[in-house]
Amino acid sequence: MMQEDGRMDGGYLRGVMARPVLVRPARDTRLDIVRGWLQLSIFASHATGSVVGAWFIHGAWGFSDSSEQFILLSGFTLGSVFALKSARDGWGGAARDLMRRTWRLYRIHLMVFALFGLVVLAAGATVLPGEAAMRGYRPLWEDPAHAVPGTALMLFQPDFMGILPSFVWCMLLLPGFAWLVEAVGVAALAMPVGLYGAVWAFGLEMPALPVGGGISFNPFAWQLLYLVGAWFGGQALRTGKAVNLTPGWERVLTAGALVVVLGGVWVKLSWHGILALPAPDIMTTRIDWKPDLAPLRAAHAFALAWLVARYVPRTAGWMDTLPARWMARVGRWSLEVFCLGIFLSWGVSSVFRLVPPMVGPVLDVPLVVLGCVVLGWFALWREGKAARSR
Repeated sequence: MMQEDGRMDGGYLRGVMARPVLVRPARDTRLDIVRGWLQLSIFASHATGSVVGAWFIHGAWGFSDSSEQFILLSGFTLGSVFALKSARDGWGGAARDLMRRTWRLYRIHLMVFALFGLVVLAAGATVLPGEAAMRGYRPLWEDPAHAVPGTALMLFQPDFMGILPSFVWCMLLLPGFAWLVEAVGVAALAMPVGLYGAVWAFGLEMPALPVGGGISFNPFAWQLLYLVGAWFGGQALRTGKAVNLTPGWERVLTAGALVVVLGGVWVKLSWHGILALPAPDIMTTRIDWKPDLAPLRAAHAFALAWLVARYVPRTAGWMDTLPARWMARVGRWSLEVFCLGIFLSWGVSSVFRLVPPMVGPVLDVPLVVLGCVVLGWFALWREGKAARSR
């Protein structure tokens, strides 16, 4: 601040100079490509009845799927953004920026909720009788006193409506976590680890509504991926490396990650009946329990992320090929692509239900490929529109 004699206040100047000068890093093409793959995997897996979505995505061969990876990467990205803005504008400025982003995502969720509800209501009144009830929208007209406030609070979640709320809840936790990081450093990780432990030790969860089937992702569990990802993102921005280990410990971590990933393949091979291998029974254990993020799902998600970061270079010649650029474009517009993908995957699922059983397998691959092409073209259109508006 300026003093009366025109000189700069020394305390203010020292405070400004004490802030670290951070530079926004160059965009990591690996992250865009991975996000693009995750979006296409989510679309294929949501296309219920598709052989492609059931067998030809990475989630079919491990404990975690695209949901875990996407929340982890989102935490990584916003953790980096928060650290950058906090260094430039202080914690308060970074928190305000994040709340604007959170409010935008919340509005998008409500818009998608309303539009998807109208689509399934229209389908239920015409070609798919009972569709709205099957998708979980019945409480809106049978018990609106609970369902409408539950929608606003993101506690009422029909089919496909559980993913975006999990991001909103995790984003609301990020400013407090970032404050802890500034205050106590790595000890701040006790917050996400403690909340996750409380889920499994004491059954910590969001309050349940008397209507609906509950929430899809317990935020007290799933925040582990988001906030630990945010920690790594902040570290990457401040130090240039998300994980700074000696070569020996890197080898140990890599070996452990390979054990987890290959163990997931072994269990899935057994569950699919492909090989007669002994494995925990999916029906009698919670080894694969998704709503509360089973420990092996979390470990598998972190293991996959480490192996990709370890073995996929930041830049490579194949990243400049047409398929890689197309995938990266999908990743750059992942939120918009995800929203459109909800409608497309529901459409593909509906086609499988409407056509004769013998026709569905014939249409499977063409419909999934067509959906992926539409999502790619949508990302191309969205990128062109953004470029023209600059």
